[in-house]
Amino acid sequence: MKQLLSVAIGGAVGAMGRYWLATWIYARLGSAFPYGTLAVNVMGSLLMGFLFTLLVERLDLDPVWRALLMVGFLGAFTTFSTFSQETLNLLELREFGKALLNVVLSVGLCLVATWLGMNLGRQL
Repeated sequence: MKQLLSVAIGGAVGAMGRYWLATWIYARLGSAFPYGTLAVNVMGSLLMGFLFTLLVERLDLDPVWRALLMVGFLGAFTTFSTFSQETLNLLELREFGKALLNVVLSVGLCLVATWLGMNLGRQL
């Protein structure tokens, strides 16, 4: 029951964080490209790599913390479904270059960010 509650709390905070950050980014950069979703997914990937290294590889913390941070918070903070919808929207608008750029940047930058996060965590 503790883990379930932890996922719920982390998920609520992560969803609010995603909404706030994406809204803030779109207000500054506009919505011609899915900058907000890209930013939250890259940031979430960096945090996932970092937290995975700390919580799974290095520290022997209660699994409740992993449930709160990795499943709840980061699960709600990052968003593959929004990435997919925004990419399809670009395709429907015949913005093929932007759609391809979104896919390449999202996958590439998220993989690099996760790797960087893991390496940062291993240096502690």
